[in-house]
Amino acid sequence: MSEPMDAAVALPTEPVAPTTTAPNPSPKRFPLASVLGVLIGFGLPFAIIFFGMSKPSTTSQAAAIPQEKEKDKKPADDEKKPPEEKKQAAPELDGGIAWLNTGGPLSLKKDLKGKIVLLDFWTLCCINCIHVMPDLTKLEKKYPNELVVIGVHSPKFENEKDTNSIRKAILRYQIEHPVINDADHKVWDRYDVDAWPTMVMIDPEGNIVGYISGEGNFDILDKVIEKVIAEHKKKKTLNEKPIRFDLARFRETGDTPLFFPGKVLADEKSKRLFIADSTHHRIVITDLDGKQIAVAGTGTPGKAEGAFDKAEFHDPQGMALNGELLYVADRKNHTIRELDLTAKTVRTVVGTGEQEGDPNNRRLDKPVPARSIGLNSPWDLLLKGDTLYIAMAGHHQIWAYDVKKKDLVPYAGSGRENIADGPLPRSNFAQPSGLATDGKNIYVADSEISALRQVPLGGEGEVKTLVGRGLFAFGDVDGPGQITDPTKKEKEARLQHALGVAYNDGKLYIADTYNNKIKVFDLKSGELKTFLGDVGKVAAPMFSEPAGISYAGGKLYVADTNAHRIRVIDVATKAITTLPLTGVTPPPIPKEAEPKK
Repeated sequence: MSEPMDAAVALPTEPVAPTTTAPNPSPKRFPLASVLGVLIGFGLPFAIIFFGMSKPSTTSQAAAIPQEKEKDKKPADDEKKPPEEKKQAAPELDGGIAWLNTGGPLSLKKDLKGKIVLLDFWTLCCINCIHVMPDLTKLEKKYPNELVVIGVHSPKFENEKDTNSIRKAILRYQIEHPVINDADHKVWDRYDVDAWPTMVMIDPEGNIVGYISGEGNFDILDKVIEKVIAEHKKKKTLNEKPIRFDLARFRETGDTPLFFPGKVLADEKSKRLFIADSTHHRIVITDLDGKQIAVAGTGTPGKAEGAFDKAEFHDPQGMALNGELLYVADRKNHTIRELDLTAKTVRTVVGTGEQEGDPNNRRLDKPVPARSIGLNSPWDLLLKGDTLYIAMAGHHQIWAYDVKKKDLVPYAGSGRENIADGPLPRSNFAQPSGLATDGKNIYVADSEISALRQVPLGGEGEVKTLVGRGLFAFGDVDGPGQITDPTKKEKEARLQHALGVAYNDGKLYIADTYNNKIKVFDLKSGELKTFLGDVGKVAAPMFSEPAGISYAGGKLYVADTNAHRIRVIDVATKAITTLPLTGVTPPPIPKEAEPKK
């Protein structure tokens, strides 16, 4: 979720700034020696990585690894054996305001005794946290009888403290383990965590094994779990009886026409509406009145190509239309798919189908064949001429795909997760998630910094921030986008994790996702104002974390994500309705997701 500290530390993490949302941890972590001792005892040469929060010394790292003992080597008489470190007991998991995906609170000493427990400290906005989820699923499937994953949701944004928002995220991300709503960071503080995502492993006797932060750590975790299993089988302290949890999906199965639609694209010329039915893993095509025209995707996550009724997607998001070709950002597949709307077929045109993990590829200065390189959570698309611009949320960049030459290159952003204006390659973004254009500039909903950015078309010029100040500057404030007078900063406009943006007639309409509002930014005056949205708690909210927005024919079409619907707004009158979907039915519910009887 943030930039690696330097080239020596390959694990990207997001350090927590000193704010009320995520307070600084105490400077003292669990004793380093005790955790290193356990891992070195396992013969694992990556112990130092478990403490990747601060820059590791090359001397200490080199010294730690060779200390492994050869099997048959006996210590000399005058050699002193290092003192055996006392194991550190893991603190209990109390302090959260709610438990989700389970019938009630779980205790390490009682309910989870004898299990290997992996605590996943995450927050639902964090792209790195999202990237960790497939690895956790693989571990849960590989070790169903020995391992229990517990998500500890320690929020960054104010909206993320809400238990219902977390429940919706559990369903959207299809999480199948218990989650604590650690709204007040009590568990976070007790474990001295200082980055999202961080994982803490606990052995069957309730002792800390180690920490690791960032994404891409499946192999490390897998090896450690294997070692812990072997040790505790010998000690007869491992409980291999599986635990069944009361999952949220047993009660909210997705049997609605749409399920967490992430993006929407309205086309006035062809009178069509394209809906990314994200958690149904499909694309729904209707007319502008909601009558079904076609559906692409079986509803099962996957990568299959071919006919609409055989093809598969995995959490599709943003779309762009080029005549009778529809491009789709297939987020979890890390690809761009091309839908031939006449032939009703799907194929992959950009990406390998694997997440790109090589940081050097963020610094490419020449185009490469589009199928030769992986993508990293493409979240939205924008077509201008022959160039398809890609909001590469995982790389914190904007990329460009030439639809004729079939090549790909970074367009804007250094790859560092932050906010910085300046020349295209030296600017910084933070999880760009929405794109729009007025024909001269690209406008970016830069979600993790709650910002609205302006990026020039044509390959020259500088990136400019219209609204936003940084990773921990967010809120719900109407006013000027940027104020230079430091005494009036509190009147400066604020968004909260905005995911979508649309352009019309000199104005930008923004899906201000975590504020549950639609806001409008006047490009001439530089003012941000609330266009539509509730004030305070209401029985029937106008929006529920809207993530996508598109303009056509005097109307805004809004993907009202957590409410599983498309909202239609008349721009002139502000009248709002829910689009009635005719002929759109949900895909079959998988047997394992059926409600409990």
